[in-house]
Amino acid sequence: MAAGAVDVPLEYVRLGLRFDRVEAGFVDAYTGDPRLRAQVLDEPAPTPAQLRDQARALLRELDSARLAADRAEYLRGQLVGLECSARKIGGEPVGFVEEVKAYFQVDVELGDPATYAAAHAELVRLLPGQGSLAERYAAHRRREECPPDRLEAAVHALSSALRDRVRGRYGLPETETVRYEVVTDKPWSGFNYYEGDFRSRVAINADLPHRLGQLPHLVAHESYPGHHTEHCRKELGLVARDGRTEHTVFLVNTPECLMAEGLADLGVEAAVGTGWGAWSAEVLGDLGLHFDGELAERVAAAAAPLNRVRQDAALMLHDRGADVDDVVAHLQRWSLVSRERATQQLRFLTDPLWRAYISTYVEGYELLARWLGARPAAQPVADRFLRLLDEPLTPARVTAELAGSTATAGAAGTSLGASGRVPGPVG
Repeated sequence: MAAGAVDVPLEYVRLGLRFDRVEAGFVDAYTGDPRLRAQVLDEPAPTPAQLRDQARALLRELDSARLAADRAEYLRGQLVGLECSARKIGGEPVGFVEEVKAYFQVDVELGDPATYAAAHAELVRLLPGQGSLAERYAAHRRREECPPDRLEAAVHALSSALRDRVRGRYGLPETETVRYEVVTDKPWSGFNYYEGDFRSRVAINADLPHRLGQLPHLVAHESYPGHHTEHCRKELGLVARDGRTEHTVFLVNTPECLMAEGLADLGVEAAVGTGWGAWSAEVLGDLGLHFDGELAERVAAAAAPLNRVRQDAALMLHDRGADVDDVVAHLQRWSLVSRERATQQLRFLTDPLWRAYISTYVEGYELLARWLGARPAAQPVADRFLRLLDEPLTPARVTAELAGSTATAGAAGTSLGASGRVPGPVG
């Protein structure tokens, strides 16, 4: 680096740590030099305007930083997201669609009710019986609930089984570990706290009912091959091997979040694939926990299009100016949830820090599922998925690759695109 040149990756990390001074929780994980964090904590607390101006200054420096193209592209996307966050935190007017675009590099729009109606029709076929579809769907979910006192054992069994698959297919450092803990009084169902040195702590919220057919997705999302696996492989490769300092900090409301949540939501498909329901039923059956895995897989696939309804709710609230009661009714009608559950979802969608984050699950999953499905016919899913774990890809880069792809998805790609996932918990 030339004398006097700005170390953009290092200053980006410093800037990200400063955001945590004005918005607690903005830094999701930090695995870098603790002295740098201590220095930031010793500084006077920054103002949002100062953070905005620092982000803009680093964006200007990028053009002369002589970084590798993929590195510059990654940092540019992250800094654009930070600049928008600073404006938003500072009270500057930022439209919701603009906010999502700046954070996650995707355009969002309302879903198609015809698609939701088709999903309902398939659920009616899969869940015959008396009562409304919402009642039958709720009854199906209740039948799958894991007894609270067996939750920890079920999580450990699934984690062990998934870990064996991921170690063989994707590789992990020999010393990696995940420690699970059951917690209460949290707004999410599960959360990965990456601690560095290939260690994660995953919290599972016991206050919420956990379904046996959903637990494989939760464990895959948080651990194998989701957040924990991605953190481990990037720490081993991008940070330790390549010296890319920028990957020592993970910041909310940036493009990397959409990539991380999208790949984590594809975890079961990447680790097990078609037949995950029967596979999960066998793993949990050894514990005396029984459910119809094949039905769970079919129901999850049928319900998958309804995941977009939560993004509809955010758009209705923040872009269309809809009345809260109308938004709750929309969630109840199309997501097949109770009024209580719909109202609870609004708490997350109206939080100033998290209101746009729902798009990381909706758009992240759909974008990366299409990208995996568009792989060359001879390329295994694992080879393509490994790029998500190892490379500093951005939503813009994935979109560009999709646009330039001439490959058509084969049978494996089709199954990915139609897969039934349980929406990932925040984190």
